[in-house]
Amino acid sequence: MPELSVIICSRNPRADYLRRTLASLAAQTLANERWELLIVDNASQPPVAAGNDLAWHPHGRHVREEKLGLTFARLAGINASAAPWLVFVDDDNVLAPDYLATVLAVAARHPELAVFGAGKLEPEFEIPPPPELNELLFLLALRTVPEPRWSREPRDSSCLPFGAGLCVRRATAGQFAQLVAQLKTGMVLGRKGGELFSHEDDLFSWAAAGAGQGFGIFPELRITHLIAAGRLNRAYFLRLIYYHTFSHWILHYLLAGKSPRLAGFLRRLRLVPHALRRGIFSARCQWGWANGEAQAARFIAENQLVPLGQLAAKSEK
Repeated sequence: MPELSVIICSRNPRADYLRRTLASLAAQTLANERWELLIVDNASQPPVAAGNDLAWHPHGRHVREEKLGLTFARLAGINASAAPWLVFVDDDNVLAPDYLATVLAVAARHPELAVFGAGKLEPEFEIPPPPELNELLFLLALRTVPEPRWSREPRDSSCLPFGAGLCVRRATAGQFAQLVAQLKTGMVLGRKGGELFSHEDDLFSWAAAGAGQGFGIFPELRITHLIAAGRLNRAYFLRLIYYHTFSHWILHYLLAGKSPRLAGFLRRLRLVPHALRRGIFSARCQWGWANGEAQAARFIAENQLVPLGQLAAKSEK
């Protein structure tokens, strides 16, 4: 029985980036016999298996998931894997050589944690980011922390691990799957084709907290995030802001009962002085945050979504 299941969820990956991800896994100090490797192909064309032979790994295999969306790919990986700990790796991640060995060491030191991840997610940009994007680069799931952080309060975003290198106990992965089914969030959390929905990673930490366990991030877990030129432009970041905000509010409404607001006239009016003071692009970013929140409010109303606490109360009656 492997100790870790490494799961790469991928859709139409950039070939050179995926090769570097696999090369970083092949270079791990943890012996291959102690972990398994699954690539979950989320309806890629051509199939990922066609260009990525896993014969080098004794427990390597490909899994195909036709239902489009990162959440569904993660669920397929959970169902196909066997180890007590799961490690989710993106197809543009280069792991430090000791990453998997360190995962086992952290898990042994911290039995109170059910979810944890990289405290150092540092970029390798294909081109230098334009200066106007510098304040927004956190949206690319980059972070560097000087010391470990952990919590049992999922509203503490400073401790929430990102999806790149995310480590999850199998039981917690099962609880994640139950939350997805209960909340019917697969359609609006996690990447889905060209739509940049996000925050499905946070559900793992919410699941851990719901079971009385913790989650955290550790600087000794190090990943280089390969960032393509096509993601370093204003148009991409405006889309990212909108989808990030939309998914954030859906998640926090369902799990914490916090309702998003519609974007009223006064909120729009405030963008005019902001544009004069900070520029048009900054004002469009502010509108992206506001519009994402407003569209979440409309989506909640149109789909008659109900917070988890209310669902539980109804089921008890």
